[in-house]
Amino acid sequence: MNYWMDYELQRILGKRPSFPEHSSESFPPSPTPADAQEWDHLRKLFADLLMNFNALANSSPQEMQRQIVSVHIGDTKLAGTLEAVLWQIVTHNSYHTGQIAMIRRMLNVWPPRRGGDTW
Repeated sequence: MNYWMDYELQRILGKRPSFPEHSSESFPPSPTPADAQEWDHLRKLFADLLMNFNALANSSPQEMQRQIVSVHIGDTKLAGTLEAVLWQIVTHNSYHTGQIAMIRRMLNVWPPRRGGDTW
C-alpha cells in the first residue's frame, strides 16, 4: 500500500513517478522486514502517507476537481482528478486491508484473544 500511496502522492504534487513495468515491482524486495527498525520505518511511512491523504481530503471543492497529470494510461482510467485519486486510494487500501483481515482470520490470529468484535 505504501508504494501506491507514494506513487499517487507524487502525481498529486505534480511529479512524474515511474510506473512499474510489472506489478511485482510495486512490492518490497523482501517479503518481510529485515528487522524491527525496518518494520518501524515502514509503519511510520504508512502513517505519514495516510496523514498526507487526510490533509488532501480536506481540500476545497475546486481543488478536488483539479486534474492530476497522468503518467500511465491506467491513471486516466481510474483517477484523473484529485477527488478520484483519493477515492482510488481509499478503495485500494480497503481491498488490501480486507485481504489482511481474512488471512489473519484463516491463521486464527483475529480477533485478538483478549477481545474484540466477533460478529
